[in-house]
Amino acid sequence: MEIQKLVGELQNAFAEFKSANDARLKEIEKKGYAPADLEEKVNKINEALSAKEAEISALKTAMARTATSTQKQDGKQKEEKELKYEAAIKQYIRRGYEVELKALSSDSDQDGGYLVTPEMSGEIITKIYETSEMRAHASQQTIGTSSLEILQDLDEAGAGWVGEVEPRTETSTPQFNMIEIPVHEIYAEPKATQRFLDDASINVESWLSGKVADKFARTENTAFVAGDGVKKPKGFLSYAAGTSFGQVEQVVTGNASAILPDSLINLIYSLKSPYKANAKFFMKRGTIKDLRKFKDLENRYLWAPGLDGNTAGSILGYDVIEFNDMPDVAANALPVAFGDMRQGYQIVDRIGIRVLRDPFTSKPFVKFYTTKRVGGGVKNFEALKLLKVSV
Repeated sequence: MEIQKLVGELQNAFAEFKSANDARLKEIEKKGYAPADLEEKVNKINEALSAKEAEISALKTAMARTATSTQKQDGKQKEEKELKYEAAIKQYIRRGYEVELKALSSDSDQDGGYLVTPEMSGEIITKIYETSEMRAHASQQTIGTSSLEILQDLDEAGAGWVGEVEPRTETSTPQFNMIEIPVHEIYAEPKATQRFLDDASINVESWLSGKVADKFARTENTAFVAGDGVKKPKGFLSYAAGTSFGQVEQVVTGNASAILPDSLINLIYSLKSPYKANAKFFMKRGTIKDLRKFKDLENRYLWAPGLDGNTAGSILGYDVIEFNDMPDVAANALPVAFGDMRQGYQIVDRIGIRVLRDPFTSKPFVKFYTTKRVGGGVKNFEALKLLKVSV
């Protein structure tokens, strides 16, 4: 009921936006400019549309989290091994007693270090998922080695026409390409006083995982989008332009400083048909606000709000996902990505999240040095396209 109410408000806001923007465009046609108060009105409604979409998204996330929590409560009791592990990690976080944590968990990395409980590890990953849209749309895989290797079959076998009694010559044999996505170490180091740890009535594990999740989420998300691959994941914006293996095609806007409506159509048709079924636009909030004002030759808006409560707003029939790590619209920038992110980008998590308790180097604080290894890279270069602001 709450989502339906918000969707109704979104629909009303969009109708108001179209009316105000149409008035703005008419003023521009008559005078060459729109009055400042009208520009301000359009921008305020535009901001309200973005806020309403964010509110719907947050409500859906909260409902999903509540459903998951209810399922956990209704499920079977924790196994004895998990209870022992939870008690051990709480003891370690509060007092630093020596306990053999790694022997208590069969599903965690076994190559040394203090490991967080499986439940806490899941909480960190879940919070990253909720914060980082990349994890909601890209492929994810957990490995026990230092890298993930992916074979790509991009070649085809040779064939030819031949007469009944003509000799058959050898045809070409298809070749494989190999992609290797290494994992890199990301860390966080929250701290608390020993008195807080001794006297805390709150769940210290939850507090710690929340601090770590927030740090990891923002750092990972930026790397998945724009990382250079040096000691961090390689973002999809960092690959060379082109249509060969190892390159991501860039479609120009036709303008040195702005996005033109026709360039969005060109971007869509640069993607092969098999990828279009799950294709989406990815851009930051400011770019979405600009594209909301676009119209086609029949005076119809290219952008449409998601009015069923389950889908995002769309442009030319394709969902628009807010990625605030994408660049602003500017000369030579890449402000818009389009394609099937799940087929195009691979996130790799190395199993095991470690917490090392350090009560010595920052007294009276106890620091918790938390590390995780993660990688990322484009795995299918045909599945993603980028829009470049250029002539």
